[in-house]
Amino acid sequence: MSCDGCRDGRAFPFAFSMAFQPIVNAASGEVFAYEALVRGPAGEGAATVLGAVDDTNRYAFDQQCRVKAIELAAGRAPAPARLSINFMPNAVYEPRACIRLTLATAERVGFPLDRIIFEFTEDERMDPAHVLNIIRTYREIGFATAIDDFGAGHAGLGLLTRFQPDIVKLDMNLIRDIDTDRARRIVVRHTLAMLSDLGITTICEGVETSGELAVLRDLGVELIQGYVLARPAFERFETPRMVA
Repeated sequence: MSCDGCRDGRAFPFAFSMAFQPIVNAASGEVFAYEALVRGPAGEGAATVLGAVDDTNRYAFDQQCRVKAIELAAGRAPAPARLSINFMPNAVYEPRACIRLTLATAERVGFPLDRIIFEFTEDERMDPAHVLNIIRTYREIGFATAIDDFGAGHAGLGLLTRFQPDIVKLDMNLIRDIDTDRARRIVVRHTLAMLSDLGITTICEGVETSGELAVLRDLGVELIQGYVLARPAFERFETPRMVA
């Protein structure tokens, strides 16, 4: 299938920009990566943009999100922090064809490919064979890959039996109130052990309180993302605050 419509992005006529939220090593305080989060052109919430995405323009939108994130990160995101970009597996016709604009943008602005992470959310509509092909292709090119919101979707553990990404991000619903919820602590502890056995790096996202952060540190979690450390910053790459 031709990728002309999504490669140049002309089919998505709505303006948008990005906010960036750090993913932090909770032990050292160093930023591991910044996740790019879509926003309106003046910093409006993501819903103002996502509401304009439909079957006629999702391919172009996916492409333009990559371009915008890389352009904003070039020369601003402090090295060696990575850039994490969300992508839609169903907006990728053929991985090597649909990656051309991303590669051209990274080359144009001088952003290293090995600092880019592509993350996707598990979804019951995904074709596992198609996702596996995307992951394999992206790894061959030099990108890292991540499953976002792990534990919230329909595929869950079945995904990991088919393919193992470089990174898994535990959904915030597993993290919320983990300092007072014994069941969540047990589930997260065993999930961390499983991912470690598979050689997958874990990020805990949606961490909002110092109590949640303390428990995750006790469980051996290194990479944290959440309001307790830093909120998304519109078109900026801020240094997170550390919590004792």
